[in-house]
Formats: sequence, structure tokens, C-alpha cells
Amino acid sequence: MRPAAPRALALAGLALAGLLIPTAALRARGDQGAPQVLPITARWCLAPQRCIELEVADTPRRQALGLQLRPPLPPLRGMWFPYEPPAPARFWMHRTPAALDMLFVSSGRVLAIEADVQPCPRLPCPSYGPAEPVEGVLELAAGEAARLGITAGTPVTIEPLGSGSFRDTAPPAPALD
Repeated sequence: MRPAAPRALALAGLALAGLLIPTAALRARGDQGAPQVLPITARWCLAPQRCIELEVADTPRRQALGLQLRPPLPPLRGMWFPYEPPAPARFWMHRTPAALDMLFVSSGRVLAIEADVQPCPRLPCPSYGPAEPVEGVLELAAGEAARLGITAGTPVTIEPLGSGSFRDTAPPAPALD
């Protein structure tokens, strides 16, 4: 039985190398994997019949992936990053190819807006966000906040769709390499 153990380890090592080599080759090409696309599970209505449909990044993993590698968001679409309890939030644009508006929400209102934040193709990247804790961050396509008349102080009420719970309706996020 002892001679089989080194052979089994060698085979396991080859199998593992076979899994790692394609990943390393993809990274060398600059391909970082598939973007995260979550279902629409919430909305923010600015007025009757004018609502922004939202994907909800409601776990640390989903928040880390955010809108990385995604094409520009269409009008009236965005991603909501809730924080419970409220916490300081710093966002950056590494691996995010399209410019965004970042709306930092506190006490049910827009606390601050970082408008037209440009992509950051190489590290180090600047980070954005107020010093105060926030209950969430909304990301919209660049220029969308101005187009919709959203300013600091605009009321924000995020409404869950469907079952009423964000976590119950969103599928698991894809695994990171």
C-alpha cells in the first residue's frame, strides 16, 4: 500500500497542475473570467412610473465582484450594495470597464455622489466614498444621476421585488479564480 501513496500524490499533483495552468494562461492573456450578472431583485422609484431596476450585491463576495468586467449599464439600471449595519464604504474601479456614478446612501437619502468615475485599468487605483458610514451604495451608468436629477439629499427607498428578501431571490455569485 505504501508504494501507491507516492503514485497517488503524483497523479493528484498532475491533476491539480492541469487545473491551474489554464487559469494562469487566462490571467496572462488578461482574461479575468466571466462578469457577475445578478437578477433584478429590487427597485428605486424616483417618481411613479420612473424606477431604477437594481441587481443586489448582498453578500461580501457579490460586493467584491460588483460590476467588474461588465459592459455599460443601460438607463434605469443599477446595482445596490446594502450594508447592515451601516459602515464606511470605499469603492474603486479596477477591472470595471465602463464609467459609473456612485451614490452613497445614509439615513434614507443620497449622502454623496461620485459622478462619472472613470475605469482604472492598472493598480493602484483610487478609491471613492465619504468618511461617514453608509447604509448602501448605488452604482449607475455615468451621467445617469444628473440625467435623472439625483442630487445629495434625494430620498432613497429601495424596494425588494418578489419575496421581499434580497438574499432569497439572488443566485450564488460565480467563484473567483
